[in-house]
Amino acid sequence: MHVLIVEDDLETGEFLTRGLKEAGETAEHVSSVDEALLLAPQRRFDAIIFDRLLPGMDGIDAVRVLRKANVETPIIMLTALSGIDDRVAGLEAGADDYMVKPFAFSELYARLQALLRRQPLSAEVTVLKVADLMLDRTTQVVTRAGETVELARREYKILELLMQNVGQVVTRTMLLERVWGYGFDPRTSIVQTHVSRLRAKVDKPYGAELIRTVRGSGYVIG
Repeated sequence: MHVLIVEDDLETGEFLTRGLKEAGETAEHVSSVDEALLLAPQRRFDAIIFDRLLPGMDGIDAVRVLRKANVETPIIMLTALSGIDDRVAGLEAGADDYMVKPFAFSELYARLQALLRRQPLSAEVTVLKVADLMLDRTTQVVTRAGETVELARREYKILELLMQNVGQVVTRTMLLERVWGYGFDPRTSIVQTHVSRLRAKVDKPYGAELIRTVRGSGYVIG
């Protein structure tokens, strides 16, 4: 993968660049928002690592600019700000993931790989299908065996994320981050409860299980 690193701290930028190269990837490191806004729309990057606190412009504002310019490259926001509001703001601005410093490179690299495994959110991919289950992302209508399935908002988001990753495990952490916007584990059964409700609507009435639990990991559809 080819990664753009936007980080004004030279030591951190070199650490990330070295780690990616040792993993067999390529990386370009820039230290300013201006450089990032110039390069990101012009070159093909597989992912962008964006520091939150940058001179001249907040990283969140820079991400908004890129998204408005139709740059759809997956972005991981990297920051020392660990508050829930900060994390939610980053995700709502258009970042795909949010990591707090200090961080382990192994986790960052795993998250980069997870982002690239996800089904692209392109305009052409409007209908997701698994067996006789269909999800229309334009109308947000879900059907199974031709029958409409009424889902609550978070049930729909869980199903959409599962169907974007057919055959791959979607972890509890991924669900907490992508559906609830949590960058931490609240140590509740909130995910299990919502997945159980989703199964009761999508699987149970049709006698064929599509959503399965992967013990100790998460859930998979397929």
